[in-house]
Amino acid sequence: MNGYLWVIVLYSLFLIGIGIIMTKRVKGSADFFVGGRKFGTLLLFITLVAPNIGAGSTVGVAGLSYQVGIAAVWWIIASAVGTFVLAFWVGPAIWRLAKKHGFYTLGDYLNYRYNRNFRGLISLLLAIGTIAIFAGQLMGIAWILTAVAGVSKPVGILISAVVVVLYFGAGGLVSAAYVNFIEAVVKLAGFVVAVPLVLSFVGGWSGLEAKVAANIGDTLKTAGYFSLDGAGMSTIIGFFLMLTPSFFISPGLIGKVYGAKDEKTVMVSTFLCGIVMLLFAVIPAILGMAASVVEPGLTERDLALPTVMRECMPFWASALALAAIFSAEVSAADAALYMITSSFSKDLYKAFVNPHISDEKLLRISRYVTVAAGVSGAGLAILLPNVISALSIFYSLMSVSLTAPLLFGLFSKRPGTTAAFASAITGIISTVLLQFGYAGKGLGILNAQSTGILLTILVMIVMMYAAPAKEQHRL
Repeated sequence: MNGYLWVIVLYSLFLIGIGIIMTKRVKGSADFFVGGRKFGTLLLFITLVAPNIGAGSTVGVAGLSYQVGIAAVWWIIASAVGTFVLAFWVGPAIWRLAKKHGFYTLGDYLNYRYNRNFRGLISLLLAIGTIAIFAGQLMGIAWILTAVAGVSKPVGILISAVVVVLYFGAGGLVSAAYVNFIEAVVKLAGFVVAVPLVLSFVGGWSGLEAKVAANIGDTLKTAGYFSLDGAGMSTIIGFFLMLTPSFFISPGLIGKVYGAKDEKTVMVSTFLCGIVMLLFAVIPAILGMAASVVEPGLTERDLALPTVMRECMPFWASALALAAIFSAEVSAADAALYMITSSFSKDLYKAFVNPHISDEKLLRISRYVTVAAGVSGAGLAILLPNVISALSIFYSLMSVSLTAPLLFGLFSKRPGTTAAFASAITGIISTVLLQFGYAGKGLGILNAQSTGILLTILVMIVMMYAAPAKEQHRL
């Protein structure tokens, strides 16, 4: 076993140990799902920022920048904008309702605002989509193990699934919060160390530009590689329309917001999370671009980040950096497990199968679901080609089905259940038809998902006046 693998193994055992210790703090489903609603500013900030800088923002963005250059930063910037919307508008509004009505999940809110059937539709869609995002995180971890130990992708996926399932299944949101704290510290240290060392290895920014130009051999393409619009406006607009809503409607993030002790904590913690994401955006992009000159022939773009960290730094620094990537993927994976577990156990099983289930049995069912999700996510991860592909499935499903019902439902009394169903179904059908029948293209320069989201908003506006809610909740 090489030194890098020893670092990952020991670190994994440490995280599992923390999860098992935190089991003692989980007395019931309220602790498992919302941490007892006791999270202060620091703990909530950590539980938000750790998964938000996960596989997509590290391995995925580095792999994207390996291909398109610095424009890959828009993936994280679009996500940060959504985080600010969560901080100042969606988060405080939905926290007040959760506190008043005892919500554990986003599905609880949908049941309250619309009805049980709409909750079931969205929860089923999100549960399926979230398995895809979980698969994406597992792939991120697997590529690390491939780069440092030469294990195959399927073996790496299975190892990563076992680690995450063990520590999250033990303590739910409570164990995830404390594990996330450790992961965030390691993540910050690893990436802060990595950037100057990698840039130094390739001769600084000017050296990177010269080496990229030599590899590409085309002045215009080289300029595009270092341009913020190098990925094309259609792609960049697509990032904002797909990702920005995803970061203020995500069931995982909203569930963590429920865990805040007060409304101010929601705003401050989430705002700080968005700031950190903006500051972080350029880091994986630079590392991915450096990988394009260090290892220009990579067949798997998701190997760009772990490869450049291994090849461009001394062992102590690269081991820390690889642990940082591992932390990013694991923390995002536990957030995905949280979403899957809450959707299936609380929003589907309790809501539709056994409404009178005891708190003790619900906790036990949640742990069973965690294990089942681990198996399903591992299987999907083996089949999908790369991290961005997996994450796009989740973000697309969530954005087109939930953006309009959540936003309009929170801030207006007019939308009724008919409007919610009409907008969600329109978004899903239009996106699927455009994706598979029109090669993913949409209206004008928009892609399928972007067009789907705009159509859901239009349908919601029309339907909230054509068929307004008959019974309006006090919001």
